[in-house]
Amino acid sequence: MRGCAKDDTGYLPLNVEKPPARADAWPGQSWGFGTFFFSYYGFVGIFPPYVTLFFAYRGMSAVDIGILMSIAQAMRIVGPNLWGWIADVWQKRTRVLQLVAVLSCLSFIGIFFGTTFLQFAVIMIVLNLFTSGQGPLSDAIMLAEMRGNLTRYGQLRLWGSIGYIVMTASVGWFLDQYGIVWMPWVGLLVLGVVCLISFFLYDTPQSAPVREDIPFIRLLCRKDVLAFLVSAFFMLAAHSALYAFYSLYLRKLGYSHVMVGIMWALGATAEILFFIYQSSVFRRFGLKWVMIASLALAVVRFLLIGCGGESFLILLFAQILHAATFGAHHSASILTLQRWFSGARQARGQAMFISVSYGLGCTLGGLFLSFVWGWWGAETVYLIASGFALLGLLAAIFSYRWQNGTLA
Repeated sequence: MRGCAKDDTGYLPLNVEKPPARADAWPGQSWGFGTFFFSYYGFVGIFPPYVTLFFAYRGMSAVDIGILMSIAQAMRIVGPNLWGWIADVWQKRTRVLQLVAVLSCLSFIGIFFGTTFLQFAVIMIVLNLFTSGQGPLSDAIMLAEMRGNLTRYGQLRLWGSIGYIVMTASVGWFLDQYGIVWMPWVGLLVLGVVCLISFFLYDTPQSAPVREDIPFIRLLCRKDVLAFLVSAFFMLAAHSALYAFYSLYLRKLGYSHVMVGIMWALGATAEILFFIYQSSVFRRFGLKWVMIASLALAVVRFLLIGCGGESFLILLFAQILHAATFGAHHSASILTLQRWFSGARQARGQAMFISVSYGLGCTLGGLFLSFVWGWWGAETVYLIASGFALLGLLAAIFSYRWQNGTLA
């Protein structure tokens, strides 16, 4: 194992100094990180699941909605890289986070006034330019404070999943009672809370930056890194079938708004359980096999949704697999990124991952699958998503082969 020391999560990143604190110590801003994740991912629990239904209420077709959601994901190509580059150059990541939080609130107001496809498209471009930067920036701020010790990452990140569950389930009930027309009011309220909490976060003083042994662009062009990014691209292209169409699919099958919220919340509950026990999982199986298993189970999950949508029990089991296809995949990806992109290039590394996966992957996947929905039906969307996950699995296998076993 070249330059690699084990900790509770499996491995410490290369070129990152082990922190002097106890291995299980909580970061100093744990309260701030937990509440930020709770509110930010609470907004994520409201926006993708219910804005699709709000667009349908405003007269948009399924194809229109698929394109609108793909436009939103496309901004993850631009937004995270823009804000990550500014944060790394300026070295004031919390100031950048606070700026995008304020601009997110202001741009969200446009949702109240949109009536046409073109208007909603412009709103989605502007809004997601800002909201797309908040996830990678907050991760970079927390990872910088952890200084390579990722033991507590899952326990803090799970508060995002808890926020997601609370908002998805409660807002589903609320909208069933009072109507989808209230979705923008709830979304703006939660974004306001995100903005408020961002002003309680601060940058952790860092030691003098170490000169990068490999320039960022050269590192990015390594074949093992490129294969990892290709794998992430296809994994999130597969998940665009969930983010853009799952609520519509469930409604098409006859499920209520409450049941839609419960299904989303069940997936988030499963990922929480993974985050709680992820240290033990990584110690037992290793980073490589957790990543491979998450991709293989994604192949199974989307096949089940596409072939067994009429069965509530099959859909239930498929949602439980979210623990692997999101929870395990996300943590394994963060750990892998920390091996390559740390220190002064941390925010750019996180941003590049978000841009390639959630940006390019979700955008192109959502656009393609929106036409699949119109041409061949909803079930085919999930069969093709399963194929995307299989391509992601193959790319990951090549990435680990080219890493010469350093992550095994």
